[in-house]
Amino acid sequence: MRLAAAYDRAGDQGGQMSSSGDAAGARYALTSDDDPDDFWGYVQDASGLFVPLDDDGRRRVELRGCDPRGALLTAADRIGTKRAQVGNADLDFLDERSGRRLGSYFVNWLTVEDRRPSIRYGSDRYDLTVSLWCNALPAQAEWPWRLIRTGTLDRVGLWHDLDRDGRHAWMSVALYRRSNRPKDDRPPGTVYELDGSHVTDEFSFYCALGEAVNGPGGYFGWNLSAIDDCLGGRWGARTPFILVWKDSAASVSALQRVAPDGHTEWFDVLMKIFEDCEVDIRFR
Repeated sequence: MRLAAAYDRAGDQGGQMSSSGDAAGARYALTSDDDPDDFWGYVQDASGLFVPLDDDGRRRVELRGCDPRGALLTAADRIGTKRAQVGNADLDFLDERSGRRLGSYFVNWLTVEDRRPSIRYGSDRYDLTVSLWCNALPAQAEWPWRLIRTGTLDRVGLWHDLDRDGRHAWMSVALYRRSNRPKDDRPPGTVYELDGSHVTDEFSFYCALGEAVNGPGGYFGWNLSAIDDCLGGRWGARTPFILVWKDSAASVSALQRVAPDGHTEWFDVLMKIFEDCEVDIRFR
């Protein structure tokens, strides 16, 4: 029996999918990027999101305990045909206790490859195997998302022991999480303290700056252009403000030696951005 027909039959008989009307227990949700009213369903759990990409940039993801709806439901009935390709979607990360959206990623060309009744989550839900493209989910982003879900991203500096790739993943999560958490700017003249004791390259600087302005796991830019954008407001701080840079000697020396993306004058450009935006840097 096709899934759509099965769901219609359940509705005719007065049945309903468990938690189908809300996000109870769900960790993810899918919605069409083209039509925000085309909701594709909640997903209890998933695997394959935080893995290295295939050579063609594709991920094969298991969506467990899914209640497919809309275009996703239609595609699950068309596996092996062109109509199994659903399209582009917004993949929301949810707080499984409250259903609140924690962050969101854009995914390309989601295609349903397999379906089966979910043994773990009940026969009224399905485990779907899908392929999709998403470059914004580095493998090492899984750990910071786990901290967010469990409420243990509760102090600054948890990124200190990460390697360069890990710090990049940390900042990617900070960005995609921050984009869904509007934050009022603190008033001009506020003093922020940047801990430079673990700043050894540009990504550790972005981690430290984000936490100086917005607290544990905070975001305030993850490249020079993004810092310039954040200084324009609506990212937690309004200029002019004071940035007290602690343990600055070693960290500034390290930043003056790095040349990310071929920018040999990276530190000078950073200082010029702060100067132009009326940020008073006080080295300690």
